[in-house]
Amino acid sequence: MRILWFILIFVSLMGHGDAHGPEDCNHEGGLCRVGNCISGEYLSSYCFEPIILCCKSLSPTPA
Repeated sequence: MRILWFILIFVSLMGHGDAHGPEDCNHEGGLCRVGNCISGEYLSSYCFEPIILCCKSLSPTPA
């Protein structure tokens, strides 16, 4: 029975909302963070909705 709960939770997290994953976040110049973005960052999307956020810097970094 425990394995069924694990599978249900896993499938639920995989198919949730518009979570793009860490690859998309990093490719767009963001960082995945748990809970909240830090000072000087804003929420741009989700790595894994609704817990892990994709945060980007408010000021662009020089390349």
